[in-house]
Amino acid sequence: MPASEREKMAAGEWYCCLDDELDLLRRQARIAVHAHNTLPPDERGAMAPALRALFPQAALNVFIEAPFHCSYGINITLGERVYFNAGCTILDSGRVTIGDRSMFGPGVQIYCAEHHKDAALRSTGIEIARPVTIGNDVWIGGSAIILGGITIGDGAIVGAGAVVTRDVPAGATVVGNPARIR
Repeated sequence: MPASEREKMAAGEWYCCLDDELDLLRRQARIAVHAHNTLPPDERGAMAPALRALFPQAALNVFIEAPFHCSYGINITLGERVYFNAGCTILDSGRVTIGDRSMFGPGVQIYCAEHHKDAALRSTGIEIARPVTIGNDVWIGGSAIILGGITIGDGAIVGAGAVVTRDVPAGATVVGNPARIR
């Protein structure tokens, strides 16, 4: 029996994102994200229970400013004292693992999906999910973009506006588009 589109997505195989089960999971994420983003001002930063329920593993002291967006949530793991400034987006079709004490400036975006290069297949919703791994004590500057399949090592810095298309070694600072070590 063929694997479901969700199973193919989780296995890092080509899958069709135009799928009823995946649509339902994205709907659940939208509802949870909305609950988080509409918390009263004195509760902002603390995750709404609905959003926390999406994440398979998230430390209790994670701080996520509103607005925040994720496509599934179920593929995100957050370490101790992770901080997201306002306007961050994680399109988590692939596994996204973020280490302890990592910080994200406003508007940071993580994109796990890679759409098929063949236009005919792309038009039918065929894509592949690439994981993103971010180590401990990483600082991602505002409006940086991290593409799928990337690993960012412990203590690295990604400059504001950088587009990360290659792995970043531990302790390195990268800037620019595409991001390069400086």
